[in-house]
Amino acid sequence: MHPPPRLVAIDVDGTLLPTHSQTVSERNARALRAAQEAGITVAIATGRRPAYTAPLLAGLGLRADTPLIASNGAVLSTLGGEVIERCHMESRVARGLCGVLRPFGAVVFTFDRPGRGELVLEDLEQAHGRIAMWVEANRNAIEVVKPLELALVDGDDPIQGMAAGSVDGMREAEKALKASQWGAECDAVRTEYPARDISILDLLPPGVSKGWALERLAARLGVDRSETMAMGDNWNDAAMLEWAGQGIVMANAAQELRLLAKMRGWKQAPSNDEDGVAAILERTIGKMTSTAI
Repeated sequence: MHPPPRLVAIDVDGTLLPTHSQTVSERNARALRAAQEAGITVAIATGRRPAYTAPLLAGLGLRADTPLIASNGAVLSTLGGEVIERCHMESRVARGLCGVLRPFGAVVFTFDRPGRGELVLEDLEQAHGRIAMWVEANRNAIEVVKPLELALVDGDDPIQGMAAGSVDGMREAEKALKASQWGAECDAVRTEYPARDISILDLLPPGVSKGWALERLAARLGVDRSETMAMGDNWNDAAMLEWAGQGIVMANAAQELRLLAKMRGWKQAPSNDEDGVAAILERTIGKMTSTAI
């Protein structure tokens, strides 16, 4: 029997958001607020950078001190904009990654600066053809630099990188990266959307992940691992599902991840299109309420 969770980390795409929408459902929003009112710290954990995440959460009524684990753990901040921790990838490593990953798809690096140049890539058409929605949503932050290595200057290190392409292409890209001289100096995690044949390979400083950031956040809050819940649907969520004492996988997760969930003892939530986040939070708050009576 798990103790009531004091900290809940929730992924965004494929978990908090419906499949074909960039709007949090009213039921999910209501459940997030109810969790906070019940004394649970709700943390949003996403591969998105903070500036790409905050607009999704605006108007939901969440507290300004709501923790935000962004860029797959490279940035820990609050919804109100306070930066708690951030990590950087060395530019020399990022330059090396360009040569390894360029043949497999679009390569992008994220920098810790507002406005144009926060995202740097060298082929806008290639990126638009593969991740059009992302390009349109981030167009004002994108700067095109060709070759991309020219944007990666020592002393001006990126937060993280990503490569985007087909599912098979990114699996090959991951193999190539691990076999290269840069494999030991960069952690990579795939996010896959097989229905659209889109995959993203996130490139992070060694040791950085959503799980790493969640562990550090829990320590800051004085919350035990057993009192921590995590919800996610993709491979970039696996580290936080593994670390949390209470892992929850969405019903829409990849079959391989759902099989892993059974082996790990993680529970399953209804799908993102069925407000699975709300279903879990409502059940959790209900148990806390009944226990307190």
